[in-house]
Amino acid sequence: MFGFATEQLEKKGNKFTAAEIFQQPKLWEETINIIENRKTEIQAFLQDKLIDKKARVIFTGAGTSAYVGDTAAPYVSRLIPNRVESIATTDLVSSPLDYLNPDVPTVLVSFARSGNSPESVGAFDLAQQLVKEIWHIVITCNPDGELAKKAEACENGLVLYMPEASNDQGFAMTSSFSCMYITALLIFDLDNLDASKAKLRPVIEQAKGILNEQYPSVQELVRLGKGRVVYLGSSVLKGLAKETALKNLELTSGIIPTLSESVLGFRHGPKSIVNDDTLVFVFLSNDPYTRKYERDLLKELKGDEGRHVVVAVTYGKDEALTGESDRVLTVAEDGDFDLPDSFIALDYLLYGQLYAMFSSMKLGIHPDNPRPDGTVNRVVKGVTLYPFEHRSKSR
Repeated sequence: MFGFATEQLEKKGNKFTAAEIFQQPKLWEETINIIENRKTEIQAFLQDKLIDKKARVIFTGAGTSAYVGDTAAPYVSRLIPNRVESIATTDLVSSPLDYLNPDVPTVLVSFARSGNSPESVGAFDLAQQLVKEIWHIVITCNPDGELAKKAEACENGLVLYMPEASNDQGFAMTSSFSCMYITALLIFDLDNLDASKAKLRPVIEQAKGILNEQYPSVQELVRLGKGRVVYLGSSVLKGLAKETALKNLELTSGIIPTLSESVLGFRHGPKSIVNDDTLVFVFLSNDPYTRKYERDLLKELKGDEGRHVVVAVTYGKDEALTGESDRVLTVAEDGDFDLPDSFIALDYLLYGQLYAMFSSMKLGIHPDNPRPDGTVNRVVKGVTLYPFEHRSKSR
């Protein structure tokens, strides 16, 4: 796997992370089947909330789970007329009335690998306490988690369990992110499930090619030895940039600083991070209008003085990119430029996960446990949840 024998990976502390990255195409198929098998139940749960109640939809989670919502929300907002937002549990718990409106019917969609993070449980309880009409969809990889048990026990909850193997045992969330993300794409467009499956089919096939054949191109980027990495994308791909930046930060134990930003936002100060020791990933949109802005930035970065390296990530072959960037990662030479960014994000995700894993190994860090001192944990510890008393005083 990835040019290493299983025994080699285990010695390098990479027993779980490598396998959990590699298993994703298979788990994506399983996730689609899970949603297909529960299609009628999900539709019945959502029907009156989204149509009759016109409920607000909040995607929530902490860390990577929050970035599931950040990546999915722009796409889902196009599918339904409801107000769709992504708000992290870490914001909801500390300042609930800044984000939860008691008088607005709300569907809280909670993403959770373990379902045991204190903020995940806290956000669920606060929504129950404060919002008069609240419904919960819990999308989780762990049937034994506290969040799943809470949702199963309440009349206004629906729990969707991801494939068993998506409950990643490695430190960083990989297959858990992608399976929960696919679920978010599908459940709000169940009338068009067959069309969505048709869009995912080539994405899954190309993912196999990235994992089996393209990983050496990612290893070459790691061998450049750049000491800081930037991830840029627009809209959906901005959410993806957050997640891939976090993966590299986590798996290198913070030794390699990362930054994520929107393509247009990068010029407004964050570009200051670029020096000779910087690698910049630009995730290119399939939308021709959005892509114009992204290519302008590519050209600008390529023309700037210095030894920084600019990597364009694209779904289909675009020969002009070879002159507009230093390196090009192409998902598929004959990739379909009509595929929405929300779907190609899954393939782009793999490049980010692989880069983070190979960077960790190059530094001699164990990807399965990059922070053995316990100061950062797989499931967050040390958070005290305090009772919330409603006060009307404005802030």
